[in-house]
Amino acid sequence: MVAGVIFLVFPICLALAALTDLFEMTIPNRIPAILLGAFLVVVPFTHLGWSGFGLHLAAAAVVFAGGFALFALNVMGGGDAKLLTAAAVWFGLTKSLLVFLIYVGYAGGVLTVLILLLRARANLVIAMGLPVPHSILTAKKIPYGIAIAVGGLASYAQSPLVMQALESLR
Repeated sequence: MVAGVIFLVFPICLALAALTDLFEMTIPNRIPAILLGAFLVVVPFTHLGWSGFGLHLAAAAVVFAGGFALFALNVMGGGDAKLLTAAAVWFGLTKSLLVFLIYVGYAGGVLTVLILLLRARANLVIAMGLPVPHSILTAKKIPYGIAIAVGGLASYAQSPLVMQALESLR
């Protein structure tokens, strides 16, 4: 049961966040809340202990501080900062968090370039009838929730919680 929650909640929440950010340019507050709540429910059933739990909360605090700074500088949206923080708690203050953040950075760079290319050719995209959400072509911001989801899904197998869940299944 615990392994099922670990394997399902994180990927489903990230996928939903990416989709809502793509189509609505917002990430509902309930998605980061579910991510954080599920983590808090699962942790007592893992072998993290208090120090491991503290390292996971420290990871969220560090990422929140960075996300808040980027939000204050108007570089990142509030929903993106909250989603990044809620995802970081699943990785803890470990090497897997760094891998996650690097993947998010690369995915964000590729996403930004692709969206800027689409916007530069918006008339052509519309004329060709390509199924691109209108908000992607007209908004002034980048739906970074997509990059967070790609980075999270690409690196989640390295998360300490997934490693423990896989070990418990053996």
